[in-house]
Amino acid sequence: MPGTPPPPEPVPPTAATVPLPSVPSHWTFPADPASVRRARYAVAAALPHACRPQLTDTLSLLTSELVTNAVLHGPRPATDHIVDLVLWPADGHYWLAVSDAGDGRPVLGTPSPGVCGGRGLVLVDALSTAWGIVPRRTRGKSVVAGIRLPSS
Repeated sequence: MPGTPPPPEPVPPTAATVPLPSVPSHWTFPADPASVRRARYAVAAALPHACRPQLTDTLSLLTSELVTNAVLHGPRPATDHIVDLVLWPADGHYWLAVSDAGDGRPVLGTPSPGVCGGRGLVLVDALSTAWGIVPRRTRGKSVVAGIRLPSS
């Protein structure tokens, strides 16, 4: 119709108006002891700056324990073995999953006082709000641990 103004141009959404989903951080490391330190630093760097003071120490320790277990107890030869690490926030927690292709399942034990080692899952159990072992579709397992986000 003559004299009718054209419809307004659509306004593209901005990050401020559209909620963005949480995208998990994902890393793959060789099954090598040096990967433990690299994984710990990767997790610490991926945390939002505001969360770092409360979560870095705990998530770094969990990362160290779980990646160490995957490196030590994963399939052999280690040269063919990789460790997957995923970190994501959900449901008021930060979740950490460490996966390897090994067939063995970690067991929460009670190590003797004089024995070196065997305390990794004891630490995971003490530090995490929840944790568990999830079989992978093809081969291996993921050990998943969650840390509750601090209340604001």
